[in-house]
Amino acid sequence: MIKTIVIAAVALLALAVAVVLVLAARKPDAFSVHRSAAIKASPEKIYPLIADFRNWGLWSPWEKKDPAMKRSFSGPESGKGASYAWEGNKDVGKGSMTVADVDPPSKVALNLDFEKPFEAHNIVTFTLTPKGDTTEVVWSMEGPTPFIGKIMHVFIDMDRMVGGDFETGLANPKAAAEK
Repeated sequence: MIKTIVIAAVALLALAVAVVLVLAARKPDAFSVHRSAAIKASPEKIYPLIADFRNWGLWSPWEKKDPAMKRSFSGPESGKGASYAWEGNKDVGKGSMTVADVDPPSKVALNLDFEKPFEAHNIVTFTLTPKGDTTEVVWSMEGPTPFIGKIMHVFIDMDRMVGGDFETGLANPKAAAEK
């Protein structure tokens, strides 16, 4: 009787693992998260908040998740080549960002590299488009999804997880720029 229960449990576990692996294999090879906000300020007023990593403390949701986070800046103060590295608690991990491309005051593109809690290499883009007396700010992140990431995506909705932080992040520069 016990042997039958053990065999059934092992078979059920094997089936569950197989289902997760099949679901993971069907996930896309890349992910994309986008959020936008209308900010009642000009692109010229918003752009410095994004292009200069030293200003991220005013609005970045991750800056608030670990105030004791270790930060370092290198390269130019802002614009192409500016870099920011951090190491913090489990909520922020360890990584770096480098400005890869700019088109002041309408675009900032970053290379975002995580070391912890897992390795990841993504592209982040901020696009600022004037719309009357407001600016539409679009924050997007795209990157490859290796198989281990696809397994995680079976259980975690990347858009919901990161998108919430983007929404918070967009509300913060809105408050800073509209002062």
